[in-house]
Amino acid sequence: MKNQDFIETKTICYHYNIEVSLINTLSEMQLINIEIIEQKPFIHQDQIGLLEKIIRLRNELNVNLEGIDVILNLLEKEKELKKEVNFLKNRLRLYENE
Repeated sequence: MKNQDFIETKTICYHYNIEVSLINTLSEMQLINIEIIEQKPFIHQDQIGLLEKIIRLRNELNVNLEGIDVILNLLEKEKELKKEVNFLKNRLRLYENE
C-alpha cells in the first residue's frame, strides 16, 4: 500500500468534526484500523466509508459504540447470507435446467 492511500487521523477528525478519542476508541474496538506511519496515526482511504457510516449512526441516530458494533456485525452477516442465497440459487438453476 502506498502512503498516499492513507489519510492522517487529525485531518479526518477536522473534516468530520469529531474528536481524536473517537477514532482511538473505534480502533480499540477493532471497528477501524489505524496504521502508524512516521509516528503519526493514519487511516486507509478504503475505511472512510465505514467511518462515515459509524459517524452517521452515532450522530443522527444516537446509537452508542456498542450498538454500532452490533449493527456492523449484523450488516456483515446479512451480506454473507445474501452471497450464500445467490450461490444456492445459481446451483438450483443448474439442476432445474437438466
